[in-house]
Amino acid sequence: MPDSHLGPSASVVDEVKQSWKQIVAAYQSPDVKRSLWQLADSVGPYLALWYIAYRLLAVSYWLALPVIVLAAGFMVRVFIISHDCGHGSFFKSRVANDVVGFITGILTFTPYYDWRAEHARHHATAGDLDRRGAGDVWTMTVNEYRQASFWQRLGYRLYRNPLVLLCVAPLYIFVIKQRLPRRGTGARGVVSVVVTDVALAVIFWLLFATIGVKNTLLVELPLIAIAGAAGVWLFYVQHQFESVYWERHIRRDWVAVAMQGSSLYTLPRVLQWFSGNIGFHHIHHLSPLIPNYRLPKAFRDQPVFQRVDRLTLFSSLRSLRLRLYDEESRRLIGFRQT
Repeated sequence: MPDSHLGPSASVVDEVKQSWKQIVAAYQSPDVKRSLWQLADSVGPYLALWYIAYRLLAVSYWLALPVIVLAAGFMVRVFIISHDCGHGSFFKSRVANDVVGFITGILTFTPYYDWRAEHARHHATAGDLDRRGAGDVWTMTVNEYRQASFWQRLGYRLYRNPLVLLCVAPLYIFVIKQRLPRRGTGARGVVSVVVTDVALAVIFWLLFATIGVKNTLLVELPLIAIAGAAGVWLFYVQHQFESVYWERHIRRDWVAVAMQGSSLYTLPRVLQWFSGNIGFHHIHHLSPLIPNYRLPKAFRDQPVFQRVDRLTLFSSLRSLRLRLYDEESRRLIGFRQT
């Protein structure tokens, strides 16, 4: 199917509205064996590559660097497991989801309960022009940008600059921001931040003491930067494309948010695997209870899921030029178009 930037028709959204519960029901049940296997083929290689990278430092950093890049790919996959646990979709048991989610959260520098609450707000407010800023990439409307002061415009332009989004922001998020509780988080969220920070402090103290500060940073900083940039990019492109759905709260349609406000990101098979199938984002937003490993089958089985915006790796790069939402044309546009 060719790339489309016109969005699915209203008839597609109406069709999903009529039967979405029946459509997704067949895919919502976790398979324990598949979940355990995904844990094994994700966490195991991630830890092994992490160890090998440190051992290769004694030989050559240039030998260690490709291993670090590969480990970053597995780190993204481990994060998807924690993400699924946060939705309660990875295991049938809530306790199993929380235990695995918390541990994989530590491995990905993410406080599980605190992040889970923020991500739940993202699902509750996605596509809502009156409730932006909860777990999303901040997007101004054209009118807001025109009315903003010089300094507000400058700050927004810096924030939306690709170098800031993909180079500065990932390190800030995973090294600094997630070490502090988010505003409005509950007691359990605060505890998750503290416990995660203590666990990471112990890990880094051991690394500093045995391997040295320099060698530790030579591995950890590029690992976080690469995995973080990949994660930020995936999150960005899933809700930042030309025909994305945004609407004022009173008119916001929840099914349209999923089908029109979340992209179908068709990646090469290997990248789809590393990203935990999160490119089927419209299906995920329609039913977060579907485990990531069932998303491809849901897409193949249901033709209605195939009639949405399709972004390829190449065409998705155009999204970097889209910075403002135009309520009149109902499109994301670039600064020059204002």
